[in-house]
Amino acid sequence: MAKYRAALIGLGRIASTIDDEVRNSPLTRLPYSHMACYRAVPEIEVVAGADLYPEQREAFKNRWGLDNMYADYREMLAKEKPDIVSVTTSAKPRPGIVIDCANAKVPLIFAEKPLAFSLAEADAMLAACDKNGSKVAVGCTRRWDAYWNSARDLIDSGELGQVLQVTGYGRAGISHNGSHLIDLIRYLAGGHVKWVFGEMESDEKAAGDEDMMGNGYLAFDNGARAYARMMPSGGAEWAFEVVGENGHLRSVGDGREIEWWQKKEGGARRELEQRQLTLPQDIRSPGYRAVLDFIKCLDTGKEPTCSGVDGREALETAIALRQSHRQGGSRVDLPLADRSLYIRSQETLQGDLPQAFRRR
Repeated sequence: MAKYRAALIGLGRIASTIDDEVRNSPLTRLPYSHMACYRAVPEIEVVAGADLYPEQREAFKNRWGLDNMYADYREMLAKEKPDIVSVTTSAKPRPGIVIDCANAKVPLIFAEKPLAFSLAEADAMLAACDKNGSKVAVGCTRRWDAYWNSARDLIDSGELGQVLQVTGYGRAGISHNGSHLIDLIRYLAGGHVKWVFGEMESDEKAAGDEDMMGNGYLAFDNGARAYARMMPSGGAEWAFEVVGENGHLRSVGDGREIEWWQKKEGGARRELEQRQLTLPQDIRSPGYRAVLDFIKCLDTGKEPTCSGVDGREALETAIALRQSHRQGGSRVDLPLADRSLYIRSQETLQGDLPQAFRRR
């Protein structure tokens, strides 16, 4: 018998069908969609799904054999009383849905990224969850990736010494997929961003509120510094480097190959030797590992490995980078005082219809 009941709100691509798109990608491990990941874990039973569009509900029902379909997610929350709810809509309606889930006392809410458009929305979401005792996980899934977890474990072991610099490359809108890049840099740096300098792809883009590409310099409270390139990155797409006092890590292929170079004991100042990074024997997908993390959260009370606070800081960092460009490239300190600032994330710029409808 399953231990926890799960439900999904928004039954489109990331909830259901994305596995079909990435099945042949050498850089992607399955299961990938929220539903596929839940189905892979025996302790979880998916009891219901909700979507505004009858076509989406019918497609989801046929694909997964799930009968309990709702047009009104509030009705679903009241009747099904799930322990975990995935909010797999776009960012536009996400704040209100997360707040409704919190008010319905859902123990754990898994919100896709970016968390919201505005900092005010993100603040309200986290406040509602704190008030109602709901935990929030955010879908910056590299925090559940076994390769990046191994890199973080090495950093925590002290082998590299204090982290001095993290550099990440990956073409992305700074709010949408840029949230993955910014959050992974934060994860590897191990601190909180205190101030930034930012450069956006153009003055015109920076003046607006639509998602855009950009670059940034990030200063952390633990002394680490970082550079994020979210403009086109050529041959270094989704490559990262972590420089410590005693060694450094270099990755290609979004972390699938990670080199570890360490200062040679007793060697000259610049003499390095390559070491072997220990990886898990059983490497499951980040989504699968996220679900295991949720079970641990519900069992023990721990916070999700990528929490609502992490999601909000990724959004705030992106907005601060844009603000820096607006102010002529000047330093911008975090937290930002103006919580009304926002970015319309990339996945919302083509309208409110689900992507499957737009493709047809």
